[in-house]
Amino acid sequence: MTPLNKLALYCDFVVLKHTVFAIPFAYLGVVLASILLLDEFPGPRVLFLVTTAFFGARSGAMSLNNLVDVDIDKKNKRTAMRPLPAGLISKREVYSIITISYFVFFLSAYMLNELCLLLSPIIPVTSFVYPYVKRFSSIAHLVLGLNLGYAPLGGWIAVTGVLHFPPTNFDLGMFVLVVAVIFWVAGFDVIYSLSDIEFDRKFALHSIPACFGTDAALKLSSLFHVLMYLSLVLFYRLLELGSVFLVGLLIIGALIIYEHHIIKSDNLDKIGVAFLEVNAAVSISLLFFAVIDVLSSHVI
Repeated sequence: MTPLNKLALYCDFVVLKHTVFAIPFAYLGVVLASILLLDEFPGPRVLFLVTTAFFGARSGAMSLNNLVDVDIDKKNKRTAMRPLPAGLISKREVYSIITISYFVFFLSAYMLNELCLLLSPIIPVTSFVYPYVKRFSSIAHLVLGLNLGYAPLGGWIAVTGVLHFPPTNFDLGMFVLVVAVIFWVAGFDVIYSLSDIEFDRKFALHSIPACFGTDAALKLSSLFHVLMYLSLVLFYRLLELGSVFLVGLLIIGALIIYEHHIIKSDNLDKIGVAFLEVNAAVSISLLFFAVIDVLSSHVI
């Protein structure tokens, strides 16, 4: 196998295309902190370090999850041909990826600021916990949401280097955005889990669809997304964003409604569209409209 083919295999192993879900939120935290607090656009150094920190943390988390779940993934037709269960990469290679990924993550946190370094161990701990939670509790969807929810707060702290106690409206806004991401991810992860409902039941994995059935799962997914949307509205109010972001909120609302419209309990054919394409549009839209909003209202 050529080095390029091996690199492509590693990218497939950590599902690089799913980066689109969370990295816009990391950049959103960076841009909002820079413009709202410092009246300047973020410099290349902080953008680079946030990017390396994000990819390090995410690659480490994905590798941990795949390593813990390898025996389960071998039994699932949907996942059996992934690089690790298919034997295309070895466990030794996975341990190397985990080590390098978290080294890059911790080094990036160190180079950003003291608070980033102080808080950085939280990320691998909750990433390690996630694959075990789904073996005994359906809150695993929310734990996954938390792992992605660190992104905007991490971007914010990368710029500010501080969280205030009592928190300012800006700090509160970022914590509310974390909550929004948690419910957003949990909502679409429940939808995605519908494709494994029978497998999860057979192997005692506690996804919401496996525990409560398809109809209840779709209702809970809708509830999670309503809570996500209400959190975004509160985020909008706390940061005193403008009409451009409000337009973005309307578009995001339409995307979420469309996501639930195309998924029916008796027709799950469009799970892939709902999971990847619609939610990629949600995260990119939020970043785009928030950045345009703050740029249009602040002189830099």
